[in-house]
Amino acid sequence: MLTQRQKDILRLIIQNYTKNNQPVGSKKLMNDGIDSSSATIRNEMKSLEEHGLLAKPHSSSGRIPSIAGYRYYVDYLLKPTTVDEKERLKIRQGFRREFHEINEIIQESADILSELTSYTALSLGPDVKTRKLTGFRLIPLNNHQVVAILVTDKGNVQSRIFSIPYSIQSSDLEKMVQIINDRLVGEELLTVYHRLRTEIPITLHKYYQSTEGILDLFNRMLTQLFEEKVYVSGRMNLLNYEPTQDLQHFKLVYDLMSDTDGLNQLITPSDQSIQIRIGSEIGHDLFQNMSLIQATYQVDGHGQGIIALLGPSSMQYSKMFGLLDAFRQELSEKLGEYYRSLDQYR
Repeated sequence: MLTQRQKDILRLIIQNYTKNNQPVGSKKLMNDGIDSSSATIRNEMKSLEEHGLLAKPHSSSGRIPSIAGYRYYVDYLLKPTTVDEKERLKIRQGFRREFHEINEIIQESADILSELTSYTALSLGPDVKTRKLTGFRLIPLNNHQVVAILVTDKGNVQSRIFSIPYSIQSSDLEKMVQIINDRLVGEELLTVYHRLRTEIPITLHKYYQSTEGILDLFNRMLTQLFEEKVYVSGRMNLLNYEPTQDLQHFKLVYDLMSDTDGLNQLITPSDQSIQIRIGSEIGHDLFQNMSLIQATYQVDGHGQGIIALLGPSSMQYSKMFGLLDAFRQELSEKLGEYYRSLDQYR
Protein backbone atom coordinates (compact mmCIF):
# COMPACT_ATOMS: atom_id res chain seq x y z
CA MET A 1 0.00 0.00 0.00
CA LEU A 2 1.53 3.29 -1.09
CA THR A 3 1.32 6.51 0.89
CA GLN A 4 -0.10 9.59 -0.80
CA ARG A 5 3.39 11.08 -1.10
CA GLN A 6 4.68 7.93 -2.79
CA LYS A 7 1.75 8.03 -5.20
CA ASP A 8 2.48 11.67 -6.02
CA ILE A 9 6.16 10.91 -6.58
CA LEU A 10 5.38 7.94 -8.83
CA ARG A 11 2.84 9.96 -10.81
CA LEU A 12 5.25 12.86 -11.36
CA ILE A 13 8.14 10.58 -12.32
CA ILE A 14 5.99 8.84 -14.93
CA GLN A 15 4.59 12.10 -16.27
CA ASN A 16 8.09 13.59 -16.55
CA TYR A 17 9.73 10.51 -17.99
CA THR A 18 7.05 9.89 -20.63
CA LYS A 19 7.39 13.50 -21.73
CA ASN A 20 11.19 13.94 -21.67
CA ASN A 21 12.57 10.38 -21.64
CA GLN A 22 15.09 11.33 -18.92
CA PRO A 23 15.54 9.89 -15.41
CA VAL A 24 13.86 12.03 -12.77
CA GLY A 25 15.67 13.14 -9.61
CA SER A 26 14.63 14.57 -6.27
CA LYS A 27 15.28 18.22 -7.24
CA LYS A 28 12.92 17.97 -10.18
CA LEU A 29 10.23 16.47 -7.95
CA MET A 30 10.67 19.30 -5.43
CA ASN A 31 10.27 21.83 -8.21
CA ASP A 32 7.11 20.00 -9.37
CA GLY A 33 5.45 20.32 -5.98
CA ILE A 34 6.59 17.55 -3.66
CA ASP A 35 6.77 19.37 -0.33
CA SER A 36 9.59 17.34 1.26
CA SER A 37 13.36 17.49 1.57
CA SER A 38 15.60 16.04 -1.08
CA ALA A 39 16.70 13.28 1.31
CA THR A 40 13.11 12.31 2.10
CA ILE A 41 12.21 12.14 -1.59
CA ARG A 42 15.24 9.96 -2.32
CA ASN A 43 14.18 7.58 0.47
CA GLU A 44 10.67 7.43 -1.00
CA MET A 45 12.09 6.72 -4.45
CA LYS A 46 14.20 3.92 -2.98
CA SER A 47 11.08 2.47 -1.35
CA LEU A 48 9.21 2.62 -4.69
CA GLU A 49 12.18 0.89 -6.29
CA GLU A 50 11.97 -1.87 -3.67
CA HIS A 51 8.27 -2.24 -4.51
CA GLY A 52 9.34 -2.83 -8.12
CA LEU A 53 7.62 0.34 -9.38
CA LEU A 54 10.79 2.30 -10.24
CA ALA A 55 14.20 1.41 -11.65
CA LYS A 56 17.60 3.07 -11.34
CA PRO A 57 19.29 2.95 -14.78
CA HIS A 58 22.73 4.04 -13.50
CA SER A 59 24.50 5.40 -10.45
CA SER A 60 22.82 8.82 -10.50
CA SER A 61 19.91 9.50 -8.16
CA GLY A 62 17.39 9.72 -11.01
CA ARG A 63 14.74 7.04 -11.43
CA ILE A 64 12.66 5.75 -14.33
CA PRO A 65 9.38 3.81 -14.21
CA SER A 66 9.31 0.03 -14.43
CA ILE A 67 6.64 -1.95 -16.31
CA ALA A 68 4.97 -2.59 -12.95
CA GLY A 69 5.14 1.14 -12.22
CA TYR A 70 3.31 1.95 -15.44
CA ARG A 71 0.70 -0.67 -14.57
CA TYR A 72 0.12 0.85 -11.14
CA TYR A 73 -0.12 4.31 -12.66
CA VAL A 74 -2.67 3.22 -15.26
CA ASP A 75 -4.78 1.36 -12.69
CA TYR A 76 -4.78 3.92 -9.87
CA LEU A 77 -3.32 7.29 -10.84
CA LEU A 78 -4.21 8.00 -14.47
CA LYS A 79 -6.40 11.00 -15.19
CA PRO A 80 -7.26 11.28 -18.91
CA THR A 81 -6.34 14.55 -20.59
CA THR A 82 -9.24 16.41 -22.16
CA VAL A 83 -8.82 16.76 -25.92
CA ASP A 84 -9.11 20.39 -26.95
CA GLU A 85 -11.23 21.60 -29.84
CA LYS A 86 -8.15 22.14 -32.04
CA GLU A 87 -7.30 18.43 -31.96
CA ARG A 88 -10.92 17.43 -32.50
CA LEU A 89 -10.95 19.69 -35.55
CA LYS A 90 -7.89 17.87 -36.93
CA ILE A 91 -9.74 14.56 -36.59
CA ARG A 92 -12.87 15.91 -38.28
CA GLN A 93 -10.89 17.44 -41.12
CA GLY A 94 -9.28 14.07 -41.77
CA PHE A 95 -12.71 12.53 -42.25
CA ARG A 96 -14.04 15.26 -44.55
CA ARG A 97 -12.99 13.79 -47.89
CA GLU A 98 -15.42 11.71 -49.93
CA PHE A 99 -15.48 7.99 -49.13
CA HIS A 100 -16.82 5.30 -51.46
CA GLU A 101 -16.79 2.34 -49.07
CA ILE A 102 -16.48 1.55 -45.38
CA ASN A 103 -12.98 0.14 -45.72
CA GLU A 104 -11.71 3.53 -46.89
CA ILE A 105 -12.99 5.14 -43.68
CA ILE A 106 -11.40 2.43 -41.52
CA GLN A 107 -8.03 2.85 -43.28
CA GLU A 108 -8.27 6.64 -43.02
CA SER A 109 -8.96 6.36 -39.29
CA ALA A 110 -5.66 4.48 -38.84
CA ASP A 111 -3.83 7.08 -40.95
CA ILE A 112 -5.23 10.03 -38.96
CA LEU A 113 -4.54 8.41 -35.60
CA SER A 114 -0.96 7.53 -36.53
CA GLU A 115 -0.31 11.06 -37.79
CA LEU A 116 -1.71 12.60 -34.60
CA THR A 117 0.35 10.42 -32.26
CA SER A 118 3.46 9.33 -34.22
CA TYR A 119 2.71 5.78 -33.03
CA THR A 120 1.57 2.72 -34.97
CA ALA A 121 -2.23 2.79 -35.33
CA LEU A 122 -4.55 -0.16 -35.93
CA SER A 123 -8.19 -0.03 -36.95
CA LEU A 124 -10.81 -2.77 -37.21
CA GLY A 125 -14.21 -1.93 -38.68
CA PRO A 126 -17.65 -2.77 -37.26
CA ASP A 127 -18.59 -6.44 -37.07
CA VAL A 128 -19.36 -7.72 -40.57
CA LYS A 129 -21.50 -10.72 -39.61
CA THR A 130 -24.86 -8.93 -39.80
CA ARG A 131 -24.17 -7.53 -43.26
CA LYS A 132 -25.78 -9.09 -46.31
CA LEU A 133 -24.04 -10.37 -49.41
CA THR A 134 -25.04 -8.35 -52.49
CA GLY A 135 -22.56 -9.72 -55.01
CA PHE A 136 -19.64 -12.02 -55.76
CA ARG A 137 -17.42 -11.72 -58.84
CA LEU A 138 -14.26 -13.26 -60.27
CA ILE A 139 -12.27 -11.10 -62.68
CA PRO A 140 -9.49 -12.81 -64.67
CA LEU A 141 -6.09 -11.12 -64.57
CA ASN A 142 -4.36 -13.67 -66.79
CA ASN A 143 -4.54 -17.41 -67.50
CA HIS A 144 -3.72 -18.37 -63.93
CA GLN A 145 -4.89 -15.52 -61.68
CA VAL A 146 -8.24 -13.96 -60.79
CA VAL A 147 -9.44 -11.19 -58.51
CA ALA A 148 -12.26 -12.38 -56.23
CA ILE A 149 -14.58 -9.57 -55.12
CA LEU A 150 -17.20 -9.81 -52.35
CA VAL A 151 -19.64 -6.91 -51.86
CA THR A 152 -22.06 -6.31 -48.97
CA ASP A 153 -25.11 -4.12 -48.51
CA LYS A 154 -23.24 -1.86 -46.06
CA GLY A 155 -20.66 -0.63 -48.50
CA ASN A 156 -17.93 -3.17 -47.75
CA VAL A 157 -15.85 -4.51 -50.61
CA GLN A 158 -13.34 -7.30 -50.02
CA SER A 159 -11.02 -8.30 -52.83
CA ARG A 160 -8.11 -10.72 -53.11
CA ILE A 161 -5.93 -12.11 -55.90
CA PHE A 162 -5.87 -15.91 -56.23
CA SER A 163 -3.84 -18.29 -58.35
CA ILE A 164 -5.93 -20.80 -60.29
CA PRO A 165 -4.93 -24.48 -60.55
CA TYR A 166 -4.21 -25.59 -64.11
CA SER A 167 -7.01 -28.17 -63.86
CA ILE A 168 -9.70 -25.46 -63.50
CA GLN A 169 -11.21 -23.97 -66.64
CA SER A 170 -12.82 -20.55 -67.04
CA SER A 171 -16.22 -22.25 -67.40
CA ASP A 172 -15.69 -23.82 -63.95
CA LEU A 173 -15.14 -20.37 -62.45
CA GLU A 174 -18.23 -18.96 -64.17
CA LYS A 175 -20.31 -21.79 -62.71
CA MET A 176 -18.88 -21.11 -59.23
CA VAL A 177 -19.87 -17.44 -59.43
CA GLN A 178 -23.35 -18.36 -60.68
CA ILE A 179 -23.94 -20.83 -57.85
CA ILE A 180 -22.91 -18.33 -55.18
CA ASN A 181 -24.94 -15.46 -56.61
CA ASP A 182 -28.03 -17.61 -57.24
CA ARG A 183 -28.09 -19.18 -53.80
CA LEU A 184 -26.48 -16.73 -51.41
CA VAL A 185 -27.09 -13.11 -52.48
CA GLY A 186 -29.34 -11.39 -49.95
CA GLU A 187 -28.26 -13.61 -47.04
CA GLU A 188 -26.43 -12.33 -43.97
CA LEU A 189 -22.69 -13.04 -44.08
CA LEU A 190 -22.87 -15.33 -41.06
CA THR A 191 -25.43 -17.46 -42.92
CA VAL A 192 -23.37 -17.23 -46.11
CA TYR A 193 -20.26 -18.40 -44.30
CA HIS A 194 -22.09 -21.37 -42.78
CA ARG A 195 -23.70 -22.44 -46.08
CA LEU A 196 -20.43 -22.09 -47.96
CA ARG A 197 -18.92 -24.56 -45.50
CA THR A 198 -21.79 -27.06 -45.57
CA GLU A 199 -24.34 -26.83 -48.37
CA ILE A 200 -22.36 -25.35 -51.28
CA PRO A 201 -19.60 -28.03 -51.41
CA ILE A 202 -22.36 -30.64 -51.82
CA THR A 203 -23.86 -28.55 -54.63
CA LEU A 204 -20.48 -28.26 -56.35
CA HIS A 205 -20.26 -32.06 -56.56
CA LYS A 206 -23.35 -31.99 -58.76
CA TYR A 207 -21.72 -29.73 -61.34
CA TYR A 208 -18.10 -30.89 -61.46
CA GLN A 209 -16.72 -34.32 -62.28
CA SER A 210 -13.78 -33.59 -59.98
CA THR A 211 -14.07 -30.99 -57.24
CA GLU A 212 -10.55 -31.36 -55.83
CA GLY A 213 -9.12 -28.14 -57.29
CA ILE A 214 -12.39 -26.23 -57.01
CA LEU A 215 -12.90 -27.01 -53.31
CA ASP A 216 -9.31 -26.06 -52.48
CA LEU A 217 -9.70 -22.74 -54.31
CA PHE A 218 -13.09 -22.27 -52.69
CA ASN A 219 -11.70 -22.76 -49.19
CA ARG A 220 -8.81 -20.35 -49.79
CA MET A 221 -11.20 -17.70 -51.07
CA LEU A 222 -13.54 -18.12 -48.11
CA THR A 223 -10.79 -17.94 -45.53
CA GLN A 224 -9.31 -14.74 -46.93
CA LEU A 225 -12.45 -12.91 -48.06
CA PHE A 226 -14.31 -13.44 -44.79
CA GLU A 227 -11.47 -12.58 -42.43
CA GLU A 228 -11.83 -9.28 -40.61
CA LYS A 229 -9.04 -7.07 -41.87
CA VAL A 230 -7.06 -4.92 -39.48
CA TYR A 231 -5.83 -1.72 -41.13
CA VAL A 232 -2.42 -0.51 -39.99
CA SER A 233 -0.72 2.87 -40.38
CA GLY A 234 2.64 4.13 -39.18
CA ARG A 235 4.61 0.88 -39.23
CA MET A 236 7.86 2.80 -39.63
CA ASN A 237 7.07 4.71 -36.42
CA LEU A 238 8.26 1.56 -34.66
CA LEU A 239 11.79 2.78 -35.34
CA ASN A 240 11.16 5.78 -33.08
CA TYR A 241 10.80 3.64 -29.98
CA GLU A 242 12.42 0.32 -30.83
CA PRO A 243 16.14 -0.06 -29.98
CA THR A 244 17.79 0.66 -33.32
CA GLN A 245 20.65 -1.70 -32.53
CA ASP A 246 18.21 -4.64 -32.42
CA LEU A 247 17.23 -4.61 -36.08
CA GLN A 248 16.09 -8.24 -36.00
CA HIS A 249 13.55 -7.46 -33.29
CA PHE A 250 12.30 -4.45 -35.25
CA LYS A 251 11.92 -6.62 -38.37
CA LEU A 252 9.89 -9.23 -36.48
CA VAL A 253 7.55 -6.57 -35.06
CA TYR A 254 7.28 -4.86 -38.45
CA ASP A 255 6.44 -8.17 -40.17
CA LEU A 256 3.76 -8.91 -37.57
CA MET A 257 2.08 -5.64 -38.54
CA SER A 258 1.41 -7.23 -41.96
CA ASP A 259 0.17 -10.57 -40.57
CA THR A 260 -3.64 -10.64 -40.58
CA ASP A 261 -3.94 -13.57 -38.19
CA GLY A 262 -1.41 -12.04 -35.81
CA LEU A 263 -3.17 -8.67 -35.82
CA ASN A 264 -6.58 -10.23 -35.19
CA GLN A 265 -5.13 -11.98 -32.16
CA LEU A 266 -3.46 -8.77 -31.04
CA ILE A 267 -6.61 -6.64 -30.85
CA THR A 268 -9.64 -8.49 -29.57
CA PRO A 269 -12.98 -7.26 -28.15
CA SER A 270 -12.91 -6.20 -24.51
CA ASP A 271 -15.51 -5.39 -21.88
CA GLN A 272 -13.68 -2.11 -21.28
CA SER A 273 -14.40 0.80 -23.60
CA ILE A 274 -10.68 1.68 -23.41
CA GLN A 275 -8.13 -0.95 -22.42
CA ILE A 276 -4.42 -0.50 -21.78
CA ARG A 277 -2.12 -3.53 -21.96
CA ILE A 278 1.54 -3.20 -21.06
CA GLY A 279 4.45 -5.53 -21.84
CA SER A 280 3.61 -9.22 -21.42
CA GLU A 281 -0.11 -8.37 -21.05
CA ILE A 282 -0.22 -7.80 -24.82
CA GLY A 283 0.26 -11.53 -25.21
CA HIS A 284 3.31 -11.65 -27.46
CA ASP A 285 6.99 -11.96 -26.62
CA LEU A 286 7.86 -9.21 -29.11
CA PHE A 287 6.09 -6.53 -27.06
CA GLN A 288 7.81 -6.80 -23.67
CA ASN A 289 8.76 -3.08 -23.69
CA MET A 290 5.69 -1.78 -25.48
CA SER A 291 2.10 -0.82 -24.70
CA LEU A 292 -1.15 -1.26 -26.59
CA ILE A 293 -4.11 1.04 -25.96
CA GLN A 294 -7.31 -0.01 -27.68
CA ALA A 295 -10.73 1.59 -27.72
CA THR A 296 -14.04 0.06 -28.72
CA TYR A 297 -16.62 2.15 -30.56
CA GLN A 298 -20.27 1.49 -31.35
CA VAL A 299 -22.18 2.25 -34.54
CA ASP A 300 -25.94 2.02 -33.94
CA GLY A 301 -27.38 -0.95 -35.79
CA HIS A 302 -24.03 -1.96 -37.27
CA GLY A 303 -22.02 -3.47 -34.44
CA GLN A 304 -18.76 -2.38 -32.89
CA GLY A 305 -15.21 -1.78 -34.07
CA ILE A 306 -11.80 -1.26 -32.48
CA ILE A 307 -9.06 1.33 -32.85
CA ALA A 308 -5.69 0.91 -31.16
CA LEU A 309 -2.27 2.45 -30.65
CA LEU A 310 0.93 0.43 -30.36
CA GLY A 311 3.82 2.35 -28.85
CA PRO A 312 6.55 2.28 -26.21
CA SER A 313 5.75 1.47 -22.59
CA SER A 314 6.79 5.08 -21.94
CA MET A 315 3.91 6.56 -23.96
CA GLN A 316 1.98 9.47 -22.44
CA TYR A 317 -0.94 7.45 -21.12
CA SER A 318 -3.15 10.31 -19.95
CA LYS A 319 -2.88 12.09 -23.30
CA MET A 320 -3.33 8.93 -25.40
CA PHE A 321 -6.30 7.77 -23.29
CA GLY A 322 -8.06 11.09 -23.78
CA LEU A 323 -7.24 11.21 -27.48
CA LEU A 324 -8.53 7.69 -28.15
CA ASP A 325 -11.72 8.44 -26.27
CA ALA A 326 -12.36 11.50 -28.44
CA PHE A 327 -11.26 9.71 -31.61
CA ARG A 328 -13.62 6.76 -31.16
CA GLN A 329 -16.53 9.19 -30.77
CA GLU A 330 -15.63 11.01 -33.99
CA LEU A 331 -15.12 7.74 -35.90
CA SER A 332 -18.44 6.35 -34.67
CA GLU A 333 -20.18 9.54 -35.80
CA LYS A 334 -18.52 9.42 -39.24
CA LEU A 335 -19.47 5.77 -39.81
CA GLY A 336 -23.04 6.46 -38.65
CA GLU A 337 -23.22 9.32 -41.13
CA TYR A 338 -21.96 7.06 -43.92
CA TYR A 339 -24.48 4.31 -43.15
CA ARG A 340 -27.32 6.85 -43.09
CA SER A 341 -26.24 8.08 -46.52
CA LEU A 342 -26.47 4.52 -47.84
CA ASP A 343 -29.97 4.11 -46.42
CA GLN A 344 -31.18 7.15 -48.41
CA TYR A 345 -30.63 5.22 -51.64
CA ARG A 346 -32.42 2.02 -50.68
